[in-house]
Amino acid sequence: MICIVYFSGTGHTRMLAQAVAEGAEEVQLIDVEAMGPEDWVALDAAEAIIFGAPTYMGSTAARFDMFLEEAASRWDTGLWADKVAAGFTVAVHPSGDKMNALVRLAVFAAQMGMIWVGQSEIGAPVKPEREGINRDGSWLGLMATDPVSEGDKATARLFGARVAGASARWAAGGCKVAHA
Repeated sequence: MICIVYFSGTGHTRMLAQAVAEGAEEVQLIDVEAMGPEDWVALDAAEAIIFGAPTYMGSTAARFDMFLEEAASRWDTGLWADKVAAGFTVAVHPSGDKMNALVRLAVFAAQMGMIWVGQSEIGAPVKPEREGINRDGSWLGLMATDPVSEGDKATARLFGARVAGASARWAAGGCKVAHA
């Protein structure tokens, strides 16, 4: 199972989370503002976790950072080690320092021993027939600009499918490592 854990201040990140979920198919959406004990159980059992947060003032939103700090309690036991991880963000401006938010998520995943999956879709202008796909030209993870376009949603669905495929390959390969 894949869990998509997100914070959405104005609804745009939730919209992306739903599109990523459509691409990944078998997922559990978890809003950090409504988390309960059962959500932590799901995250701990998930084969992959996709993190989503808006970019505020050059990094992930503080409310999402609170979730990351709580999740870090799994670090010393390696509970999330070898899970597939990925991330997405949205901001008002085309740059909006969204790369910093994705770096924040990727570094968190690395510190947890997770396996990061980036974004791979090539759109216009390189492939003019794919107008709107990966319009922000992001490779570390999924980026979108507010307002979230149909191209952003299409890219999010492709991203969800990519993470699901990577998770299935990782799990099928028996690549899980025992941690002390």
